[in-house]
Amino acid sequence: MKTSATFQIFADFVGLFYPKLCLVCGKNMPPFEAHICVMCHYRLPKTGFHLEKTNPFTEKFWGRLPLVSGASFYFFKKGGLTQKIIHRLKYDSRPEIGIKLGELYGSQLSESPFFQTVDLILPVPLHPRKEKLRGYNQSSVFAQGLSETFKRPWLDKVLGRKLHSESQTKKGIIDRLENVETIFEVTKPDLLRNKHVLIVDDVLTTGATLEACAIPVLELSGTKISMATIAFAQH
Repeated sequence: MKTSATFQIFADFVGLFYPKLCLVCGKNMPPFEAHICVMCHYRLPKTGFHLEKTNPFTEKFWGRLPLVSGASFYFFKKGGLTQKIIHRLKYDSRPEIGIKLGELYGSQLSESPFFQTVDLILPVPLHPRKEKLRGYNQSSVFAQGLSETFKRPWLDKVLGRKLHSESQTKKGIIDRLENVETIFEVTKPDLLRNKHVLIVDDVLTTGATLEACAIPVLELSGTKISMATIAFAQH
């Protein structure tokens, strides 16, 4: 008890000079909280999709892909908390955000009956030029975090980009599909044959990028596809 109280006093003293700030709201956090405060964890709009076999995520791919399962952690709304945290992950050099979100969601997927047969995790790749500029791939750090708690290996650089596509941000679904449909390839097919692959990305909007990643994987013998993202864009 004495040791615990001493630690708390020391942590409070350190916090005066090196405060821990929540990555969402920017407020001070207790020493035992990591990256996102308890209040923001509560306020972030969780989807619960991992608890439903058929959900708005999987419906995006009806008639497009034989998707085993699909889910997103949070709803994404313009101007909302999820947009803020995704922006910080991608543009503020904070890869630890993706790792933490992956750890949180991986623990949920590990309890979902719809993701139990997944063998490995593949992040949607960035073009090497963009990854070098950013310093990391936001989907890869999310995959890394998922792997920690979902207890499945993640493989980087197994999916690759053949071309540097234009930004998807302001494109409609047809333009998005045309922009990405031929840019992905499997660089190490022997690692994926006869595997149930979970492809992960940051945000699901139209599904064009995830679909383009899934197509070359499904061309390999015995493969199955599931998908997961940090966020699901609402329109």
